[in-house]
Amino acid sequence: MASTTAGQADTFPKLLMRNARERGGRTAYRHKDLGIWQSWNWAEMAEQVRAYAKGLQELGLKRGEKVAIIGYNRPRLYWSMCAAQWLGAIPVPVYADSVADEMAYVLDHAEAVFACVQDQEQVDKVLSIADRLPRLRHMLYDEPRGLRDYDHAKLHDIGRVIEAGGKALKANSAAPTGLDREMEAGTGSDLAVILYTSGTTGRPKGVMLSHYNVITAAEIGCQFDGLNEEDEVIAYLPIAWVGDHVFSYAQAIVAGFCVNCPEGPETVIDDRREVGTTYAFAPPRVFENMLTITMVRMEDAGPLMRKMFHYFLGVAKKHGEKILNGEPVPLGARLLYKLGDALIYAPLRNRFGLTSIKVGYTAGEAIGPEIFRFYRSIGVNLKQLYGQTEAGVYITMQPNGEIRADTVGRPAPLVEIKLDENGEVLYRSPSIFGGYYKDPEKTAETMTADGYVRSGDAGFFDETGHLKIIDRAKDVGKLNSGELFPPKYIENKLKFYPNIKEAVAFGRERDYATVALNIDLTAVGNWAERNNVVYASYQELAGHDLVYDMIARHIDEVNKSLASEPAMGGAQVKRFLILHKELDADDGELTRTQKVRRGFIAERYAPLVNALYDGSSEADISTEVTFEDGRKGVISARVKVRDAKTYPATAPERPDTARAA
Repeated sequence: MASTTAGQADTFPKLLMRNARERGGRTAYRHKDLGIWQSWNWAEMAEQVRAYAKGLQELGLKRGEKVAIIGYNRPRLYWSMCAAQWLGAIPVPVYADSVADEMAYVLDHAEAVFACVQDQEQVDKVLSIADRLPRLRHMLYDEPRGLRDYDHAKLHDIGRVIEAGGKALKANSAAPTGLDREMEAGTGSDLAVILYTSGTTGRPKGVMLSHYNVITAAEIGCQFDGLNEEDEVIAYLPIAWVGDHVFSYAQAIVAGFCVNCPEGPETVIDDRREVGTTYAFAPPRVFENMLTITMVRMEDAGPLMRKMFHYFLGVAKKHGEKILNGEPVPLGARLLYKLGDALIYAPLRNRFGLTSIKVGYTAGEAIGPEIFRFYRSIGVNLKQLYGQTEAGVYITMQPNGEIRADTVGRPAPLVEIKLDENGEVLYRSPSIFGGYYKDPEKTAETMTADGYVRSGDAGFFDETGHLKIIDRAKDVGKLNSGELFPPKYIENKLKFYPNIKEAVAFGRERDYATVALNIDLTAVGNWAERNNVVYASYQELAGHDLVYDMIARHIDEVNKSLASEPAMGGAQVKRFLILHKELDADDGELTRTQKVRRGFIAERYAPLVNALYDGSSEADISTEVTFEDGRKGVISARVKVRDAKTYPATAPERPDTARAA
């Protein structure tokens, strides 16, 4: 692999200047604001970032200092990272939806001296915790609306900082500047970014990645999928997530493709359709939600349309993936699929904004096999990516022609993988992190003496050399009977159904498996409207007997499926309940990347978990919730518990516990 880091361009500011020289007229960033796309080419972006860096330098930012980046996807927030890196400072992206306490922890732990934020909401949030941030000297904002009457002694408009930096550069244009010397002094081994983990098992940890780490990761992805300057992406995922940092920032600068920032979260699909993005990435929840909305809408369609829709989905399920993979398919089936493409599949891809996609990735957690196959069957080249923040994203990747729903592919280029005696996946590569910021003990726990990183995931290699991930190593366990209990596997099967938004399975060291569910309010609300079911709240709908009947049917289908799979017969769900509230990151039940915090939920809902196992038909629960404005409240309910039918297992043999358990 020819590495960018082998030459002069070994940092992102240097790569930016290379792009300005070599492809200056190509569009680098777009942003849709008030319905209008604004664009900047690479030469304009380089000019803006250089002036921005000068403005930060004038405000006193120095090499090695930390700059928090807080907000949703906006060009100037991405440029804030590059401007900080220009000076040798280190950007620390922060989840925009973090509550004040979470944000205070990250900014204080990272020792941030500057904060570059999106708008008034984020300014107010940082100001509310200012007394806990003694090192914070300046805050800069992108959108000035609502901030005119604020005290601007330490509060600055990013646009004006860039303007002031540009004027200072013009005043000294006759001679080389200290600013450019700062950029040239940077090296690939310098710390490029600190990305905080989502905190699934406790306080977030600051993952330190050098320019070399991130550039290498970007090169791995670009070369593997043939990404180049003609590609288009839409940036809408949290800028604090390693996936967005690599896909929307690092790969864009390495390959020179265009990053499109949507007007808002609600316009992503429409904006993606307008731009014609060729490279897409999303966590499973996004693909699940798109499928849910589609299935709900089809229930409102006429009988003929519904019949045609389901008929051609059957054709796609049978032949679509084979056609996408280039496998032999009978001519008649190809012609039928082509008709289905004209009538159903192409309109679906267009509705999802995936018409121009040449490759799409889902990552963050496992996607349900049925959901994965659905998108591939209608012609979307969707792949699973197994990665971690500590890996600089990439651990395994799926080569074209070798894409399966039940594996996450082969080791990515330059990545070595091995399994320990308990089946935990360990990996090493040039893109792995340099350690956790200010946490040598956690670093030592995670990294082995020979340079491998412990993933925390359990898996095994199948006979084709593809890696299968079962679950988090700490979560995979056994029932009291000794049978395998993989909670995530069960949860993903349940979440295929549009009516089920979230599932949390229990059963480790128990007599049987149980599950607590969230219904999807959009899907079930639509069903309720069609069936004249009256309800006033999520809680009331979730507790309705007919809703329980519906979920019972879904669980019955899942249990039949589990009964037919090797080693999974004992993991059938014996009892279930529907939670009285939706799981929420603000309540600590999900991470900021929407992963279930299973241990926390088990403690928080202990009375309900106990009811799943003591034979109760209902249980009382009171739960504290956090509202959007930060106020606290309590939701109380009497939650029903139902039994589910289980089936004799038809494939009792178990996998090798050294690899799979």
